[in-house]
Amino acid sequence: ILSLVCLLAVGNASAYVLDFEGVGDYNPVGDYYNGGAGTNYGASFSPSTLAIVSSAAGGSGNFANEPSANTVMFFIDANNSILNVASGFTTGFSFFYTSSLAASVNVYDGLNGTGTLLGSLTLTAQYNNNCSGDYCNWSSVGVSFAGTGKSIDFGGTANQVAFDDITIGSAKAGDNGQVPEPASLALLGLGLAGLAASRRRTKQP
Repeated sequence: ILSLVCLLAVGNASAYVLDFEGVGDYNPVGDYYNGGAGTNYGASFSPSTLAIVSSAAGGSGNFANEPSANTVMFFIDANNSILNVASGFTTGFSFFYTSSLAASVNVYDGLNGTGTLLGSLTLTAQYNNNCSGDYCNWSSVGVSFAGTGKSIDFGGTANQVAFDDITIGSAKAGDNGQVPEPASLALLGLGLAGLAASRRRTKQP
């Protein structure tokens, strides 16, 4: 199993970016960065969390011009993905997203989406705003919070939302000087997950 995440150092020494590059197509994350084959950052993802590579790069995802090239995170067998960071993180978190339906993301001070809610983001449907084609617009959102977060619940409708450049420890998405900074990127692309019909819904990201 290849990893969903690639962790990069950012300006804030305690912050890092999950940019999904090098994961491979349609692979779960699991414990790859929690004692698995990757660097052990203590970051683990729920089983429903998958990576998908763009069709332009030989994968099965029909999206393009994502904030960092080729690979994004999504879920298809559940309506959420949970990221656990057992050692905790502070200050804030952020990411880029594209979605055809409303969604929400919450950070908690307990593992597996439990405990006190520290921060919350409401995501609007914006996948084709100011661009031609499905899932061609990516928006940057972030939230600051007090306390120590230990889990993030990325909620939405299965196969209708994707995330990229998840930034742990900063309210500014991609806070490593290597990705675009605008709040919204108008990008050109197609549907998100052009996979086997048996795995798909009517409109599929």
